[in-house]
Amino acid sequence: MTRITSTLFAFLLGSLLQAAAAPACRIEVVEKGSGWPVPLVELRTTHNLSFITDNAGVIAMDAPELMGRETWFTVIGHGYEVPKDGFGFRGVRLKPEPGKTLRVEVNRVNIAKRVGRLTGAGLFAESQKLGRELEWKDSGVFGCDSVQNAVHRGRLFWAWGDTTMPNYPLGIFDMSSATTSVQPLASLEPPLRLKFDYLTDDHGRQRGVAKMPGSGPTWVTGYVSLPDKSGAQRLVGSYVKIKPPMDAYESGLCVWNDETSRFDLLRVLWTMSESAPTQKPMPEGHPAFWKDENGNEWVLFGNPFPSLRCPATFEAWQDSSTWEVLKPQFVLAAADGAAVKPHSGSIAWNEHRKRWVAVFMQALGKPSAFGELWYAEADAPTGPWGPAVKVITHENHTFYNPRIHPEFTPAGSPVLFFEGTYTKEFADHAQATPRYDYNQVLYRLDLDDPKLKPAGEKP
Repeated sequence: MTRITSTLFAFLLGSLLQAAAAPACRIEVVEKGSGWPVPLVELRTTHNLSFITDNAGVIAMDAPELMGRETWFTVIGHGYEVPKDGFGFRGVRLKPEPGKTLRVEVNRVNIAKRVGRLTGAGLFAESQKLGRELEWKDSGVFGCDSVQNAVHRGRLFWAWGDTTMPNYPLGIFDMSSATTSVQPLASLEPPLRLKFDYLTDDHGRQRGVAKMPGSGPTWVTGYVSLPDKSGAQRLVGSYVKIKPPMDAYESGLCVWNDETSRFDLLRVLWTMSESAPTQKPMPEGHPAFWKDENGNEWVLFGNPFPSLRCPATFEAWQDSSTWEVLKPQFVLAAADGAAVKPHSGSIAWNEHRKRWVAVFMQALGKPSAFGELWYAEADAPTGPWGPAVKVITHENHTFYNPRIHPEFTPAGSPVLFFEGTYTKEFADHAQATPRYDYNQVLYRLDLDDPKLKPAGEKP
């Protein structure tokens, strides 16, 4: 190699290293008006590079071909948007520069406000690329499907369905679990930071807690803590065993063992057979406690609206002779009176509204078949439910099994939190959103929002 060639090589190598070391451009996406960071907003270039905001509403834009160049970014916000231009495109033109901070303001179309992602990896990955949020440590869990919650012995217990782990495509299929304080949020505003105390094995790895006999995944539902005759609290649930593609073939009752921190099988209620092709009603869905006009205390089970009840004791819960099947409820849209078919969701008593509230996913909604969420109110948990107001929309993505968190806020708070599973599944050829797919996303409703007023009308 000649001296000139060596010099040229060294120069080119130095230039490349310098370019590689150039800092990224920080793009922050915020809600217009409030300035709140907005997670789960995608900026997509004309050559299909995709950048997605983290829980701090931040993107570390590091594409070298975009630096110093005016670039069009299509904005895909799932309920947050920018105005259309003259050709009908929703996007922004930005000129990224190394080390520079750019801001994109988006208008919130949803009534509910997106707070952030609760589960999965890289909650602050974009911010950490820029040297921020470095104190945040990820759990090692990559994805969590469909949450169940129960307040048990002074802690808020969490359990999730199929759980994605980093070490192999097959993760945890018998309910991963964690605990937090009953009111785990340090702030009711984003960015969201909620630290889970996961239940782990002897090697410190997250583990399943509901390994019921039989092949296939185990899903636990109807997760609730009930007093037994001695006054001790017992954490219980109903389980189903699943075979491909997603068919239940067995169901039963299980009880939490406080010594082993696992569910023990109590008894099998149903096994699929020619004579029993479908399971009978059982305590499943999201429970809610209710005291009737006679002072009787009940636990209601439903998804979203109560479909079964039993006295709120451990003994009654396991005695099927005490189970009462409730009639189905229906809901009409506040806007036009059309029927809204509920698919999954939960209810809770709300002290601020002095009424029962519900958040549920609509079956075959528009524009997203399983991504539209609604809010409704009632004087009694068994209905009738008043006019429903749509509070969330998604762009060809699914958001199912929403769970209200009345525990997150003090009694009387005008803020209502709920989470749900965000995924591409069951949508129309949707692409998985990196890091967000099959994870839990938290939203909040400000119950004094005038847009929710129609839900307060009598049915």
